[in-house]
Amino acid sequence: MSIEHRPPISPPDLPLHDPDVPIENAVITRLSGNWGKRAAVKRPESDLLEFFEPDRLDCPESLLPFRDHPAYLRLPEESQRRLHAWGWIAFNKNVMDIEQHVVNPGFAVLAEDAFGTGLGDRLTVAATQAMVDEQYHTLMHFNASAATRAGRGWDLPERDLPLAHKVRSHARALDEAGSARDRALTGLGYMTVAEISINAFLELVAGDKTIQPINRTTAELHSRDEYCHSSVAAELATIVFEDLDPADRTTLLHSMARAMEAFAATDFTTWTAVLQREGIPEADRIIADVRAAGNRQRILQDFRGLRKLCQSWDVVDALPFDWSTTISQ
Repeated sequence: MSIEHRPPISPPDLPLHDPDVPIENAVITRLSGNWGKRAAVKRPESDLLEFFEPDRLDCPESLLPFRDHPAYLRLPEESQRRLHAWGWIAFNKNVMDIEQHVVNPGFAVLAEDAFGTGLGDRLTVAATQAMVDEQYHTLMHFNASAATRAGRGWDLPERDLPLAHKVRSHARALDEAGSARDRALTGLGYMTVAEISINAFLELVAGDKTIQPINRTTAELHSRDEYCHSSVAAELATIVFEDLDPADRTTLLHSMARAMEAFAATDFTTWTAVLQREGIPEADRIIADVRAAGNRQRILQDFRGLRKLCQSWDVVDALPFDWSTTISQ
């Protein structure tokens, strides 16, 4: 079956489409055609400080892995509030790092048709639109961090934080790839995981009605775009997957499993930097205790969309990942 006439898979959490409709006239055409109406980059910008509410916390408690630790609970209220602000800055930097170092390079590989699958114009347009969206998401999250710094009057620079754990995992995987094709497959695997799972991360903020409205709105607008991107990523990854030989499929699946482990993990390196910069007493012990708690303290990652994608490929059992460790079970 040709690419132009392959029935589209059912994208995660989106309505089914007529299986007889060619792919370029279904999911991809609909999403690329609606870009001007749905994309955050097409919306007018607001003055974020106009909506800043200083009495509200900057991020949900769930983003602080040490939220139940006695040493944290003994801190003065201002110190706790500063750590919440840092949680929001770290959240934004995490998102920006992923967009710049994982997602955009992955979409660029597809837009360049690096796998020789013969993507048509509409498919290339969809990948390129996604890249434009991701650049704007980076700006959105940077602006939100800048608004927090201005609203609080606190110096909370991203430059004091390391690259996100997910990005460091991605870089190591690329370094270990044995060939240019393996690097492309690895990048595709990480990008696919990022685009189909990032909504769960964004919803940790978007769904919390107690925090800063501008922070919640930033995450909500980004999440809306990502629901569309997850469909685009799933479609494009499927086109590539169907054209791969067994060895290449194994490489792709192993990179996806590695990415899922990275995306579900708590970024202790970032939190260590934050606690040390703030001069938090017992910082090392706090991090050590939280590390020892293991999966009980990890931020749950919703991998239902990825499981659905793997089911459509008939490779759920072939992907070397323990599904029981996530809420996708």
